[in-house]
Amino acid sequence: MARDTLHGLRPKPRRTKGPAAPASPGTPERVEAVMARFAAADPAPKAGFDDTDPFRLLVTVLLSAQSTGPTVARIADALFALAKDPAEMRALGEGEITDIIRPVGLGPSKARNIVKLSATLIETYGGTVPRSAAEMRRLPGIGRKSAEVTANFAFHEPVVAVDTHVFRVSNRIPLAPGGTVDAVADGLALAVPERFKDGAHVWLFRHGRDTCTARKPACPRCPVSDLCTWPGRET
Repeated sequence: MARDTLHGLRPKPRRTKGPAAPASPGTPERVEAVMARFAAADPAPKAGFDDTDPFRLLVTVLLSAQSTGPTVARIADALFALAKDPAEMRALGEGEITDIIRPVGLGPSKARNIVKLSATLIETYGGTVPRSAAEMRRLPGIGRKSAEVTANFAFHEPVVAVDTHVFRVSNRIPLAPGGTVDAVADGLALAVPERFKDGAHVWLFRHGRDTCTARKPACPRCPVSDLCTWPGRET
């Protein structure tokens, strides 16, 4: 039987026909309590990448798709040693960028988008990265997650970017359950109190990566286990 990729469990056979019942929504009290605990444990969360330069951060997040953090950081260092801004990146060219970033995977596609977004930044935004996630999503190769990560880390826009880890945690506890990344992102935008939005992505990402993992979540050491209603939770 296929494994349930959302919860990391083998689903039980259904006894009745018809659609499955939707996950219960996260209550405001639960969301508030979960965020408060994460904030108390890590009141000043830091991005895993250099967030002092919005352009470098945007390109690094683009590189991170289907790759690992240490590899991305190393390749970003190599790339930005040769091109530090959109003009230099466009001049570097697609071929050379492809050779440099090959270890992160999808090199030709990512290189093409890096050159295109660099050109768009020069021609439309005066060589600077726009400050809002909505504007960033107009750039070549930049989807919702990449835009919201960059806007949140670089400009402290109150958005909660959703990746695989955030998606899983939000559905399990639950905070803002949904069947798609957009549904979860929209739900978190409404559910997470404003004062927690600046750190919410980092807290949820790290919780999903380190504790609430896909295959074997570490429930006994989870700091919000008592607030979690996931049926597979260990007690």
